[in-house]
Amino acid sequence: MQAKKRYLILFSAGACLILLLYFGGMQTPLSKSNNRRDDRSLDGHHGSPQWHHFSGSLQPFSPWDQMETEEYNVHISPRQKRDVISGVYNGKRCRMDSCFDFSLCKTNGFKVYVYPQQKGEKMSESYQNILSSIEASRFYTSDPGQACLFVLSLDTLDRDILSPQYVHNLRTKVQNLHLWNNGKNHLIFNLYSGTWPDYTEDLGFDFGQAMLAKASIGTENFRPNFDVSIPLFGKDHPSAEGERGYLKYNSIPPYRKYVLVFKGKRYLTGIGSDTRNALYHVHNSEDVVLLTTCKHGKDWQKHKDARCDLDNAEYDKHDYREMLHNSTFCLVPRGRRLGSFRFLEALQAACVPVILSNGWEMPFSEIIHWNTAAVIGDERLLLQIPSTVRSIHQDNILSLRQQTQFLWEAYFSSVERIVLTTLEIIHDRVLQQAARSNLMWNSLPGGLYSLPQYSSYLGDFPFHYAKLGIKPRPKFTAIIHAVTPLVSQSQPILKLLVAVAKSQHCVQVIILWNCDKPLPAKHRWPATAVPVLVIDGESKVMSSRFLPYDTIPTDAVLSLDEDTVLSTTEVDFAFTVWQSFPERIVGYPARSHFWDSNKERWGYTSKWTNDYSMVLTGAAIYHRYYHYLYTSYLPASLRGLVDQLSNCEDILMNFLVSAVTKLPPIKVTQKKQYKETMMVQVRSFWSFLFGQLSMVRTSRASRWADPDHFAQRQSCMNKFASWFGSMPLVHSNMRLDPVLFKDQVSILRKKYKDIERL
Repeated sequence: MQAKKRYLILFSAGACLILLLYFGGMQTPLSKSNNRRDDRSLDGHHGSPQWHHFSGSLQPFSPWDQMETEEYNVHISPRQKRDVISGVYNGKRCRMDSCFDFSLCKTNGFKVYVYPQQKGEKMSESYQNILSSIEASRFYTSDPGQACLFVLSLDTLDRDILSPQYVHNLRTKVQNLHLWNNGKNHLIFNLYSGTWPDYTEDLGFDFGQAMLAKASIGTENFRPNFDVSIPLFGKDHPSAEGERGYLKYNSIPPYRKYVLVFKGKRYLTGIGSDTRNALYHVHNSEDVVLLTTCKHGKDWQKHKDARCDLDNAEYDKHDYREMLHNSTFCLVPRGRRLGSFRFLEALQAACVPVILSNGWEMPFSEIIHWNTAAVIGDERLLLQIPSTVRSIHQDNILSLRQQTQFLWEAYFSSVERIVLTTLEIIHDRVLQQAARSNLMWNSLPGGLYSLPQYSSYLGDFPFHYAKLGIKPRPKFTAIIHAVTPLVSQSQPILKLLVAVAKSQHCVQVIILWNCDKPLPAKHRWPATAVPVLVIDGESKVMSSRFLPYDTIPTDAVLSLDEDTVLSTTEVDFAFTVWQSFPERIVGYPARSHFWDSNKERWGYTSKWTNDYSMVLTGAAIYHRYYHYLYTSYLPASLRGLVDQLSNCEDILMNFLVSAVTKLPPIKVTQKKQYKETMMVQVRSFWSFLFGQLSMVRTSRASRWADPDHFAQRQSCMNKFASWFGSMPLVHSNMRLDPVLFKDQVSILRKKYKDIERL
């Protein structure tokens, strides 16, 4: 018995020893494996303090799709994972209050300096367009001493080391810049970062405390209210303005041939392959058409799977543009990087984007409410996407589609728009007291045309009246532009002054004296029931008529040339019409534009036709905000051209207002003899004047007789269109007449009796 007990004890001890050795041996290699995995994740990055004890050679970086395992996530916290995949983000805790020097912006405001291009440095066309947009903006300064923000002339757009656009030795080049200061107050633009196979967000150089304007940026690396997420755009993206959205009219109900479409590459291996490889599960070849192709890259056949041939054949049967323009929703799955070219394509086509890119910081997320223009999906719930989009009510679809068009035209239609939006976002951070509201950014005409320096109150902008349910004040200020000396009491300007002052809506008349002769004595002006303020134009240039004078107390401005012939009744009727359309120009003399196919340029015509696209500011009413926009938004080069020619200021104002509103001006009833009567009076006046004085022909009237005047206006049309990037003018054949106008009824029954007697 004792022997048996001894054998039993020995057997038990041996079994325990074997088990102990077995489990202990399994733990040791697991522990080493995990250490190696963590070590590889730090390769090529600046380690955080908790890893400083590590020593030894580093193994190659593991692709992110291999790291995304349950085992890995158990041992690495989200915070540690952010450190791993964004090692170059040394300033990842940067915010405006910690990494931006606001004192540089106090003296000269928000000014942007672009470093001069260094000799021998290559630059992509896209980056050149970015720099050109900055240099043409109202923020640009060529003096670094006045700058608040600095932009590199070194091309940082493509940081994929395999790309021919990759700039080598960027780390050294940046550090040698004498204004670099560890990147403080610098802005870096980037479209592509990382390379095969993991496509991390590593830019390949330490950008310190600089802000990033970056495409395909992840939420884990995005620094809120410091970085700016921009869309991924191609090298063919228009440099300025670009095409308008493709939605020409609203169809009710807002359904199209397809419910959901996609056409693009399918990645067989590596990051970004999971979602696109699974699209065939929801493709039904009818109203959900999701097409992919394996045929891309040099060695795609080496990795082709069983579905490749079938996918490629189906892919070639469909035209992408036809699908894009005939679908209600467009799928935007991530590619190798988080962003995709399909995003901007869907916006322009009024195809509501359905985003499948987990972790993507949406473009301009700081200012845009994307839930009003897109459907944000989850890659893990791909199979639910068709039923989700089918459940969206047609009213919501119409609203989403309209918002895609607004956002495309306001912020994404060109490189210039993308750049200006980026700068305006940073501008609002710097000058917080003059920041735009969310409503300004997310409703027509958008933040770029709503300058907060003018006012922070939405009710001061004409295009927000309808949303707020308010109306403009029922009074106007008349501004008469005078360029000829006052030598006779029968001059047209004096008759015009009396007629305008009699209007029940007029509160003040301002005479802008842009004549080279001294101001007339006060007794030379007729007595009126409203104040008459004579302002001596300091610069004597045409653009001065659109300066935002503090002496304008009303919302409405009645702009008049000195030789305009209008009655009080005509003035009252035009103002009544304007009150219903406060965001537009409303007036009398109309002109039109056309495309001259023979000369391949825009033409200008003053012929009386059935349509028009401009209402000249020689007799027009508009909101005073356009004075501020004309002076502050338009570049000095355009205003300088107007002043140099002493011509085209009225055309430029029409371009500006139509660009803002996307609408034509409004022409009101005017006697057919307007132009002829005016010219007869002008000619008779000048006959008298030349008999009294030998004057140089410098007035507006004499310019009308100048054959170069019309040619100049033709030239202005094309120069303005070039700056705007497209033709903003919109044709209209609507004319608003008084009720009972020309009707065969008693004149006593008509409100505007005098219009028909003129």
